[in-house]
Amino acid sequence: MFHLLGIGNLSLDDVKNFRQMGSKTPGHPEYGHTVGVEATTGPLGQGMAMAVGMAMAEAHLASVFNKDGYNVVDHYTYVLGGDGCMMEGISSECFSLAGTLGLSKLIVFYDSNNISIEGSTDIAFTENVMKRFEAFGFQTIEVADGNDIEAIGKAIEEAKADKERPSLIKVNTLIGYGCPAKQGKASAHGEPLGIDNVAALKENLNWPCKGDFEVPQEVYDHYKEIAARMAEPEEEWNKLFAEYCEKFPEMKELWDKYYNGCDMSDLFNSEEYLAKPEKAEATRSSSGTILNMIKNVMPNLIGGSADLAPSNKTNMKDAGDFSKENYAGTNLHFGVREQAMAAIGNGLALHGGLRPFVATFFVFSDYTKPMARLTSLMKLPLIYVFTHDSIGVGEDGPTHEPIEQLAAFRSMPDFTVFRPCDRTETALAWEYAIESKDEPTALVLTRQNLPQMACSSKEALKGAYILEDSDKETPDGIIIASGSEVKLAVSAKAELKNAGIDVRVVSMPSMDVFEKQSEEYKESVLPKSVRKRVAVEALSDFGWYRYVGLDGKVICMKGFGASGPANQLFEHFGFTVENVVNTVKSLF
Repeated sequence: MFHLLGIGNLSLDDVKNFRQMGSKTPGHPEYGHTVGVEATTGPLGQGMAMAVGMAMAEAHLASVFNKDGYNVVDHYTYVLGGDGCMMEGISSECFSLAGTLGLSKLIVFYDSNNISIEGSTDIAFTENVMKRFEAFGFQTIEVADGNDIEAIGKAIEEAKADKERPSLIKVNTLIGYGCPAKQGKASAHGEPLGIDNVAALKENLNWPCKGDFEVPQEVYDHYKEIAARMAEPEEEWNKLFAEYCEKFPEMKELWDKYYNGCDMSDLFNSEEYLAKPEKAEATRSSSGTILNMIKNVMPNLIGGSADLAPSNKTNMKDAGDFSKENYAGTNLHFGVREQAMAAIGNGLALHGGLRPFVATFFVFSDYTKPMARLTSLMKLPLIYVFTHDSIGVGEDGPTHEPIEQLAAFRSMPDFTVFRPCDRTETALAWEYAIESKDEPTALVLTRQNLPQMACSSKEALKGAYILEDSDKETPDGIIIASGSEVKLAVSAKAELKNAGIDVRVVSMPSMDVFEKQSEEYKESVLPKSVRKRVAVEALSDFGWYRYVGLDGKVICMKGFGASGPANQLFEHFGFTVENVVNTVKSLF
């Protein structure tokens, strides 16, 4: 289709190179790789939730910018899915929310061919999809024959006529249509037709070209006309927008902030932004304070939680709740739908004009992982706020205490993870996330209060830095820690000094950012000559041996947590000053 429409100069040779190494036409659509592809849809169902995010973005931006006679944000969002997409749980999550929100400019095409890879959908999928969508609050329309273009056109007009509900258009199709040996069979789903079947298909459909990759000139001419017709609305919009900017200069200024970015330097360099609270404070609470500071400067910041905003501290004051009655609100309520939330966040980011964030407990980040992977693949600056980051969760026990999640997110390519130790590092983590334009960031935050580190500083933007140094030119050893365990490292340093061992304490809020620094900087923080190293973190030890080496030791979780008061759990699992001191001493 892109080739026929002339999108992205995709040549016929590019089409021939489908699924080949280095081609513009990979085996699955990749955003940013093939011009015209709007999303890397990945596993089934995710594209549907991204479409919901795009429709939410349109509704919000329209409510912010449109004026009488000047609908500068005015588009429908169309998404195509099949039986497999409808089987995926994420489809129920996202479309349940879409119905609740009354996203009337969302139109879902359901290609219903009743075939899956293993055979007929009757073996595993017999539900009434139309009834399900009616329950979601959708208008439902059915097209009996997927080859009836006129009927599909009428269905679209009927969908557009409903101004209160999103629409599902079920289109009944026959897989392998026109190929006698494959028609209506599961083998048409994932197997090449083969030379003989392609020849039979061409003959059955009266295709005039016998050779491979031959396209009649009349087909090119037809699509050229379509491309020209598609250019007309763009020209009309450009004219309308020029008039809009002239008539509403204040809206033009706001538009530029939404689409070209805000200057955040004054806030990020202000004393207030980096100020430390007088009392101990959970980094989730620090994050909530910082989030609201950013919101006051960045009008296009939008986001929310999977029904955990009071705990995640992600509510933006005086920002309003996004709802069917108020699309202008920027506090999003996803309900208990982590998968849909993350994919909707991707859709919001893909749409343009908005800086979205999503939030949940860190242990539930497992539900977001496949979507976060696509965030990274698409290089989207979506921000993930994960709170309740360790055994510090306490009484809720091992089902709610993250262990391996931090290692999993750190292992993801092009995905930056911060685990800050106090308000200063949390503010800097937010700064990094906001300034990022081409990669996602996760903020991993505590439930429990933490003391403020006197020496935490902007050096945290380098991923790791010397928080407290040895008095010696070459320290006797190095203690590396992140988040809630930094306080242990600092306290242990003081006791070790009394015992005649003078160590350096390194705070490492982000391994990912530290690895981007120069070799000279990394050597200045973790000199190779100092081999007596201990890493302390109340999560999995996976990844820490890179920094402690064969001679070092780690104090991390070796298994799952337990239910009990957080302070007792930390002591039980060895996260004490005494254990850190003894572990360092054992290296000498």
